[in-house]
Amino acid sequence: MIYKKDSMPLPEDLRVFLTVIRKASFAAAADELGVSAAYVSKRIQILENTLATRLLHRTSRRVTLTDDGERVKDWAARILEDFQHLADELVDAHDSPRGRLHICSSFGFGRNHVAPALALLADRYPELEIRLDLFDRVVDIVSEGFDLEIRVGDDIPGQHIGRQLVSNRRILCAAPSYLERHGAPTQLSDLEHHECLVLKERDNAFGVWVLERDGKQESVRVGGPLSSNSGEIVLQWALHGRGVLLRSLWDAKPLLEQGELVQVLHDYGQSANVWAVYPTRLAHSGKLRACVEFLQAHFAGLSI
Repeated sequence: MIYKKDSMPLPEDLRVFLTVIRKASFAAAADELGVSAAYVSKRIQILENTLATRLLHRTSRRVTLTDDGERVKDWAARILEDFQHLADELVDAHDSPRGRLHICSSFGFGRNHVAPALALLADRYPELEIRLDLFDRVVDIVSEGFDLEIRVGDDIPGQHIGRQLVSNRRILCAAPSYLERHGAPTQLSDLEHHECLVLKERDNAFGVWVLERDGKQESVRVGGPLSSNSGEIVLQWALHGRGVLLRSLWDAKPLLEQGELVQVLHDYGQSANVWAVYPTRLAHSGKLRACVEFLQAHFAGLSI
């Protein structure tokens, strides 16, 4: 590979190149970057001209790396990370975080709690460019290009860093109208004979609730005529008296106080702490640190 000695690759071109590789598509890369496919094609062409080599094999269906493209990929990642560290150091020196932050979370918690918090973060640091994506599946934040995941639950991948933002737990509850018709369960095994509103979320076992009592875990198989992958839908069913619900105390507390839901089997619960999860290589990022510290203070100020 021979490059032009009087011309060096631009960081923007390297960023576009790595995004194309990760998405395996010019169109998908353009969508993620918020630019046109023509812009992506132009930046790749400029990068190839600068390095005087072809980096990608392009067909109508897929994009793959050439041998030189494989070499450039590793260098590009290191160069951009060095640029990011430099920018973060300068930002820290001026105490004004700036740049892109790509954040993900689950649908319900992300919509109801993370999104409002990020709007306040944007007010605090107007030079941040924040993108929030919501999923109902497990996300690989490194391979999918995320800087940060706001995750409910304590199953933190071992290769990542996690900082707990707030303590939380899930409880069992039901509407008064349901309990009037079916009675309240008095032991965990009773749930096998109740209509339970089952939520299919991420990689959690469907139809099995694993709960804690006195520090020990117990599981029960549950089911009923209604289930969904949306926590908000399941909650609405519960409020209409359609079954027993396992719900985060964060969301259930005001409904319990208003009498719209009643807690059952008080001795049982499930850990649902809220965590900020991020890759090790971004652990010292100034903008990421500012975001995590802001979210920690924000959630700590809210009553659960």
